Amino acid sequence: MALTSTNPATGEVLATITEDTQELIDSKVRMSGIAFESWRNTSFQVRSKLMHSLSLSMRERRHLLATLITQEMGCPITQAQSEIEKCAQIIEFYADNSEGFLEDEIVTTNSKVIFQPLGTILHIAPWNYPFLLALRPVIPAIMAGNTVLLKHASNVPQISQTLQALFTDCGFPEGIFSSLMIGARSVAAVIAQPEVVMVTLIGSESAGAKVAAVAGTELKKTLMELGGSDPFIVFPDCDLELTVKAAVTSRLRNAGQSCNAAKRFIVHRSIVEEFTSRLKAEFEKQVIGDPINPETTLGPIANESGLDDILSQVRVSVEMGATIITGGNRIESSGYFMQPTILTNVGREMPVWKEETFGPVAAIRRFETVEEAINLANDNRYGLTASIWTQDKELASSLIGQIETGMVCVNQVARSDVKLPYGGVKKSGYGREFSHYGIKEFVNIKSVVV
Repeated sequence: MALTSTNPATGEVLATITEDTQELIDSKVRMSGIAFESWRNTSFQVRSKLMHSLSLSMRERRHLLATLITQEMGCPITQAQSEIEKCAQIIEFYADNSEGFLEDEIVTTNSKVIFQPLGTILHIAPWNYPFLLALRPVIPAIMAGNTVLLKHASNVPQISQTLQALFTDCGFPEGIFSSLMIGARSVAAVIAQPEVVMVTLIGSESAGAKVAAVAGTELKKTLMELGGSDPFIVFPDCDLELTVKAAVTSRLRNAGQSCNAAKRFIVHRSIVEEFTSRLKAEFEKQVIGDPINPETTLGPIANESGLDDILSQVRVSVEMGATIITGGNRIESSGYFMQPTILTNVGREMPVWKEETFGPVAAIRRFETVEEAINLANDNRYGLTASIWTQDKELASSLIGQIETGMVCVNQVARSDVKLPYGGVKKSGYGREFSHYGIKEFVNIKSVVV
């Protein structure tokens, strides 16, 4: 079997890569387990030095790595360059802070808490931010003294190979980081390997459920960051120009293929018409085309099945009574492009409200009371992030605790920040990444009494 890399902007096959044989998979897993025995005792100073080398290497190769993102999954080149920079910042953050995060905690004169690495961790990464979401749990896991096996998404095999080369070129010992060139059907067998003690996954709700079921059978810890259908709540006293600009950024970045993008727009009835009109104007200004062109602001959907899914969600929602304000169709070309789309008259049972819409589609509903806004925000099985747009600080403060998400932002686009814990509730997953909370997901928190 083979993994195929296809340019979503053209439909051109870029590369076909043979999957690892079972013998090679077993060898990588075994080497990862062997490497753990020495890596766990390697000093933070040595780990940090290697990580700084990795960060520097990514910055030096930023254009090359960003181009690979653009070619393999279609993200506009300027956004891809930002992804590489964020990766470098995350690496430096944990290189500089992990030792302090994992210092022994003295409780009493004869008791303390210590933090010890777990072993070999399998990370299952998605394609939508192929460097960032591959490295996000990998970096703290390795800095904590673990070794990592990466199973990347099957449509970005060249990026998986490139990640392996980056770690190798920067001097990481063999087995500390290993890319497994495998498809989804091989994952269960890897989880079952005795060397693997934990599984992390960033991806869809359905993928998370399948992986968690297998890991549960093996009694292995899991960390899941899954889908999102994030509410964007707009009050009449907001700075409307700022709010619309933020709505465009959040909804259309990476062609709408972001778990923490605003997807459900909940707008007060007194300004919903103006908000919709301004949003429509901005959507129709987008420069759609070749993502390698720096002028392009909206690239293709990463694969044809994803494009079909989002078009189906729109079509069914319209059949159920939604109104298309702009867009709604595939753009005829050899690539997988879709018009940026706005829907109004959206009902709670429509796919664009009920499901995660992984494409450039904004669903708008109006509200009258604060209570109604809260109910609409929570009217979804996901709970990743949310944003509130108002100049009333007391109102915003009163809402924060009532919204069922892992993150709430006020007058700010919801995005992950390495200094803040990140993760969701409900069907958006469990556990936290980033900050000192994130690295402690990858250790045995051991109580010691002398």
